[in-house]
Amino acid sequence: MADAQAEMLRTLHDEYGAALWAFALRGTRGDAAAAEDVVQETLLRAWRHIDSLDAENGSPRAWLYAVAHRVMIDGWRRSARVREVVESDVPDQPAPDSIDRLLDGWLVEEALDRLSTDHRAVLLECYYRGLSTRAAADRLGIPEGTVKSRTHYALRALRLVLAEMGVTS
Repeated sequence: MADAQAEMLRTLHDEYGAALWAFALRGTRGDAAAAEDVVQETLLRAWRHIDSLDAENGSPRAWLYAVAHRVMIDGWRRSARVREVVESDVPDQPAPDSIDRLLDGWLVEEALDRLSTDHRAVLLECYYRGLSTRAAADRLGIPEGTVKSRTHYALRALRLVLAEMGVTS
């Protein structure tokens, strides 16, 4: 590996290693060894694609988080493989896969944490608690028009944060 590539990999590790590990720790339900494996595999993939992660493409953060997310999903799928299936054990209706929903929830939670307090509050009231504009305005102590405006700009900001994290629509 060339010196510049090695230096870039060290920089990626120094800048994003701890944040990736924290992200992976949540995704592995507190399993520190598995989180370290996720970070190691993510950085290994970054090393394999180091030429595409140069400064011209902007921050590699979104790429790294997307790769870490996929590594965790691959790990869950590997651990969930069934070695033997008995026909009588197979349910008529398949059970929904909650792993993707869980990881998506963590991504949304992290994205919401990056929003301003006002934007986060209005989204929590209107979308998560299901309050009407009027009820949210009363609860937050602001006019209804402000709730509508903040909701509009909060959704735009949330889309941008999710895009930075590598989530595509």
